[in-house]
Amino acid sequence: MEHATSGSSPHTNPASAQHFTGIWLPMVTPMRNGEVDTDAAVRLAAHYQRAGISGLVLFGSTGEGNLLSTAEKIAMVQAIQASGVALPIVLGAGGVDTRKICDDIRRLDRLDLAGYLVPPPYYLRPSAEGIAWHYHQVARATSRPVVLYNVPKRTGVAMDIDTMETLAQDPQFAAVKECDQAMLDTLARRNAIPTLCGEDEAFVDHALRGGMGAIPVVAHLYPARMVEVMRLAHAGHADAARTLFDPLRPLIRLLFEEPSPAPVKKVLALQGRIADELRMPMTPASSALATRLERALLRIETITSL
Repeated sequence: MEHATSGSSPHTNPASAQHFTGIWLPMVTPMRNGEVDTDAAVRLAAHYQRAGISGLVLFGSTGEGNLLSTAEKIAMVQAIQASGVALPIVLGAGGVDTRKICDDIRRLDRLDLAGYLVPPPYYLRPSAEGIAWHYHQVARATSRPVVLYNVPKRTGVAMDIDTMETLAQDPQFAAVKECDQAMLDTLARRNAIPTLCGEDEAFVDHALRGGMGAIPVVAHLYPARMVEVMRLAHAGHADAARTLFDPLRPLIRLLFEEPSPAPVKKVLALQGRIADELRMPMTPASSALATRLERALLRIETITSL
């Protein structure tokens, strides 16, 4: 991860923007009594910095971003940065109305940010032309880097390769977070835009193909391990990377068995890091899933200790 430009001003030249490499954590937003728990957010950010992750992605789907006000987002970022946490921060910027998203970005742009993670508009299912228009409007609202986010299961529309590669001709579109295994393979082969793995189970294969970055949910629970898996993969130690990663697969599947981020918040609550609370209409994971999550964690620790 290159930190030299993570504190860029709104007038940064996108062509000199940092590279989005390493493990970027799509951090949950801690809640307590219906409000954002900024103290818990600061503790989480400090914990992940110590574990060696490269940066934070706040207020995406894992961070319940669409359920937070812009004022709440600003307050949480300011609290993390005032605490001395030096990790670069990318903010999720998704929604339905391009104009509102751009207005929000202009308000958020006063913060010290590494960029924005932007999906196509939700629900509308726009054409490729409409998606490109959306991204160009976002780019005009900020001079910071923009990471494309292809996540059809949440937006209802998929970006095609041509759209991504055409956008990537503008250096402000710095990378794409891709969640589909086949698309990850294709993007890696064509190598037209830096690709961040957004599918946890595909992580080790992505890293072994030379993929330089990922935004994995499971890094909430095993951040240092995920950093080490990527290091081993890039060093050519494929067997060691798989041996370290493979015990996480059953846990990863459980983390998405109920609507995210409820399962990962459940585990973090069991660890005493946050309250087991989401903003309605999102609800906590079931007690049945909690039991299975605890068993999966125990299995991982047992395997690791052998």
